[in-house]
Amino acid sequence: MGKLKILVVDDESRMRKLVKDFLMKKDFDVLEAGDGEQAVDIFFEEKDIALIILDVMMPKMDGWQVCREIRAHSRVPIIMLTAKSDERDELMGFDLGVDEYISKPFSPKILVARVEAILRRSGHGEQEDVLTCGGIELNKTAHMVSVDGKNIELSFKEFELLTYFMENQGIALSREKILNHVWNYDYFGDARTIDTHVKKLRSKMGDKGDYIKTIWGMGYKFEVDQ
Repeated sequence: MGKLKILVVDDESRMRKLVKDFLMKKDFDVLEAGDGEQAVDIFFEEKDIALIILDVMMPKMDGWQVCREIRAHSRVPIIMLTAKSDERDELMGFDLGVDEYISKPFSPKILVARVEAILRRSGHGEQEDVLTCGGIELNKTAHMVSVDGKNIELSFKEFELLTYFMENQGIALSREKILNHVWNYDYFGDARTIDTHVKKLRSKMGDKGDYIKTIWGMGYKFEVDQ
């Protein structure tokens, strides 16, 4: 699953940067707009924005106008930021379909927590990324592997290696290619380290270790026996 896009709309660049920095630490892709008109343009250009953080007081087009414009076409979650703590403002926000209403000054950590909670409610929460084949189940999110329903303990590199094999079933992979993808391009060690890891991985996988076929003089291929 790719990074979720969040549009941060505020005419104060310092405020945008603060919010952006906290969101990026949580691996969100952050877009910025300095006024209402720019926000609307970006929203309709990008199309896949998951959530909008929207300031009320802005030049050209205020937050309420932006909200009305977007709500005419989309149910994208919107968090409104305002310097006021006026109940009438808050009620207007909910009437316009605002999902959350946060008064300045606020804690960036609390804002990010609200963002994550809203995204979970709207079906954008982190989904488990699971690979399965031939009795092996590899959960990339939980970093767990089971063979015929029994969990096996793998080192970080063994886990990365098995993931790469399972994602490339039936494809002959050279040792160089495996080094580049699992150990990264900056690895200058001996390619025989792959053979050592494969040997340990096969041992831990029991008879399923036979799925990792050796291609003599080249590398390996992960293939489930039919």
